[in-house]
Amino acid sequence: MYNQAMRILLLNLYYPPDTSATAKMAETVVNALARENEVTILCGRPSYDPTERRAWRLFQAEETKNVRIVRVGSTAFPRFNMKKRLLNYLSYTALMIPRALFTPCDAVLAMTDPPFAGIIGALLALLKQKPYFYNIRDMYPDMAVGGSIVAPGRLARVWERLHRWALRRATKVIVLGEDMRDRIAGKGVRADNIEIVRDGTEIVSGNAQQSERTQLDNEVIRTIRGDFRFVLLHAGNIGFYGAWQTLIDAAKQLRGDGIGLVFVGEGAQRTELEAAANGASNLRFLPFFPGGKIPSVLAAADAHVITVKRGLEGVVVPSKMYGILAAGKPIVAVAPRETDAVTLGEKMGFGVGADPDRPDELARVIRELVNDPERIARMGEAALAAAPGYDRVKELEKFVKIVSRPRLR
Repeated sequence: MYNQAMRILLLNLYYPPDTSATAKMAETVVNALARENEVTILCGRPSYDPTERRAWRLFQAEETKNVRIVRVGSTAFPRFNMKKRLLNYLSYTALMIPRALFTPCDAVLAMTDPPFAGIIGALLALLKQKPYFYNIRDMYPDMAVGGSIVAPGRLARVWERLHRWALRRATKVIVLGEDMRDRIAGKGVRADNIEIVRDGTEIVSGNAQQSERTQLDNEVIRTIRGDFRFVLLHAGNIGFYGAWQTLIDAAKQLRGDGIGLVFVGEGAQRTELEAAANGASNLRFLPFFPGGKIPSVLAAADAHVITVKRGLEGVVVPSKMYGILAAGKPIVAVAPRETDAVTLGEKMGFGVGADPDRPDELARVIRELVNDPERIARMGEAALAAAPGYDRVKELEKFVKIVSRPRLR
């Protein structure tokens, strides 16, 4: 019989009230899958900047229609201490595996929190003799090595070997973009086993979009723009993946041009970045604004920065690109040419690329944009035209179709 509801077991450490990107995406995926299937998510105790904490219990379960949330009694140390964060990963894994083995399901779906979740998911699917779907949000160990979190050596080699085994075991590997697909294919995975499902963005109608624009918070916009005549904005995590020094060096070359580079967000590299800025007058660092202010943050910039340092192309895929497009803003992609942010931006006209290792080139690209307002306007129009092609609803429908494909009884 075709089109039966499936029992899907999803593995991811973070889940709301955790606030991480994978927590939010896990919830989005669960809600989409649960419309036609029964979903059990095995997650840990909230630890990633949660809005609420949970008392320790070996297992805690919450149930709503077609969704069962099972939280194992992992440690819940704050994410900022890497050693304690590793304890969160290990305690979650130790408790999740036996629970997963005894959880009835028709398919196993794993994300990438903890970073070795894809390997654990493949092992569990093998033991349970079930199809395995691997949704890669960030690619490990490539990201850990490329971000200088893990040194090249025996650990990285063993991790990579196990990860390639997990990739080959997967019924389908679901990735975030063409650059990540190419990276996975380079590891020996068959092209027809790789599916692209982008995070996408919410697409609103013309009237709703106009209404949203009229409700922008002018105070947020003033805080970001200051007295700069042109604002280049990086809004998001300031982690290990960006070409930060190139951005800082380029911004310093633009000090006399009235061009400001504004960072909105936090992350492991922020303190180092502020030190490198050394008080430069056209560099500004601001904390995250509340979620409800995101439209105002996006609207405040003349153009937005997306950055991926060389060596991490296809390893991290900055999904904030889609929200920028929906806001009708141009993108300056400080990234290798192989990344989607560069190739799609140049192909569709909403973005320009700059070498992540060449501050002089980036400064030149920014000056050219600032001095060509008509080009900025065309890029903004191209962004709005491109956005509907990345409708989150349609991307989720694609995800559901991949994981719950018609199957024979």
